[in-house]
Amino acid sequence: MYRQAKWDEPLIFELSKPGRIGFSLPEPIEDVEVDIPEKLKRKKLELPELSEPEVVRHYTRLSEMNYGVDSGMYPLGSCTMKYNPKINEEIAGHPKVAFIHPYQDERTVQGALQIMWELEQWLKEITGMDRFTLQPAAGANGEFTGVMIIRAYHLDRGETQRNEIIVPDSAHGTNPASAAMAGFKVIEIPSNEQGMVDLEALENAVSERTAGLMLTNPNTLGIFEEDILEIAKIVHKAGGLLYYDGANLNGILGKVRPGDMGFDVIHVNLHKTFSTPHGGGGPGAGPVGVKDFLKDYLPVPVVEYDEENNRYYLNYDLPKSIGKVKEFYGNFAVLVRALTYLKIMGKNGLKAVSEIAVLNANYLTQKLKGTRGYALPHKELRKHEVVFSAEPMKKETGVKALDVAKRLLDHGLHAPTIYFPLIVHEALMIEPTETVTKEDLDYYVEVLKKISEEAYSNPEVVKSAPHNTAVRRVDDVLAAKRPVITWRMYKQLKEKGEIDI
Repeated sequence: MYRQAKWDEPLIFELSKPGRIGFSLPEPIEDVEVDIPEKLKRKKLELPELSEPEVVRHYTRLSEMNYGVDSGMYPLGSCTMKYNPKINEEIAGHPKVAFIHPYQDERTVQGALQIMWELEQWLKEITGMDRFTLQPAAGANGEFTGVMIIRAYHLDRGETQRNEIIVPDSAHGTNPASAAMAGFKVIEIPSNEQGMVDLEALENAVSERTAGLMLTNPNTLGIFEEDILEIAKIVHKAGGLLYYDGANLNGILGKVRPGDMGFDVIHVNLHKTFSTPHGGGGPGAGPVGVKDFLKDYLPVPVVEYDEENNRYYLNYDLPKSIGKVKEFYGNFAVLVRALTYLKIMGKNGLKAVSEIAVLNANYLTQKLKGTRGYALPHKELRKHEVVFSAEPMKKETGVKALDVAKRLLDHGLHAPTIYFPLIVHEALMIEPTETVTKEDLDYYVEVLKKISEEAYSNPEVVKSAPHNTAVRRVDDVLAAKRPVITWRMYKQLKEKGEIDI
């Protein structure tokens, strides 16, 4: 009989019954002696004893407790959690990819170097940049790399007074953190009523101390910065550089390039825009692209192509390089996945990605707009994502954005990003991406409207959600201060009566 997984699912060792076998070993090879040192030999091998169906069912039940892009719509605003095509995994898992080693001689990994070189050519064309490093392991790592390049550029010119990085109040949280880590003072400027950069505030913020401005376009509200050329002019006139946070590149693919907007440095989240897995701390990749005048500051090595001898090689000859930002050459398997995706999609496919992503976000916006309890601050037209505010609902019913997010789980839906960006109170930040269907969007809106009705008729149902999940609502403060991260910790706390989920 089928049994759905529960939070207190037993360990596979506890399911063990003596004598049950779910595997077979090959016959030993005759006349082959292997001399294993005594200290390396196991004295005892403790493995659970189960049949193959029991093992399969156990891990299948556990997998059902998880939710991912293969389960359904995953609309985390700003994270761009799109479906990952399985062909990407197949190519990345090929033995010629999976079993090479970064210490191999260049002559034996020409294919790997070609993959990295070709990926750089794609990224240059897509973004309008002149050179790339593929080293950074993630977006934040890319940000740090980018601002370090900006820092090196100014110091090389003797402009040691340039110690300020400007960020809008709608910026990603990692932007000011990355700037501070690179030794800069962070200057925050406000957004205007339309949710875009306030030009007057920017004019007042720039000075001889300005090293650069960190910005993404479309911005974190999902709004395109219409004054981007004027923004670039203001920053460049002051002697600063313009940095592009690539988190929202999905909204402009094939339509406009950051390099053409006036940006000097950019990081690209391959794990977002180009559909490779991410979440839970990895994997990821955040290549950094620069205009030609900054290429000498890139991390070493960079991949070069010798056309005359038809060979690829690693170039360490960059005297002004900021050095390495990650071991070896980056997360290679993620780079392979991204190039696979790019080659399959092609120019027209990438353009369709942004068109459908923008269409989906605006379709959802129009369907949810006007629903009681949800406000739509700033401009109505969005790009790839939209930020609603549940502040009216909170004021009128006591139901918060957090409660809405928890109640969505009862309907088998993943919650959107909440409480970000900080300039929108009780924010619900929804990014459907291009890989969801109209039916997905209709159902998501239907559930959000139902939650609104519940908030005004029976708010306690929403405030106490979720009700249908393996784990009920937890104490967020206690969960942060004393997280239960293993099955045994849960058992011990349960026996002591210190936890009740």
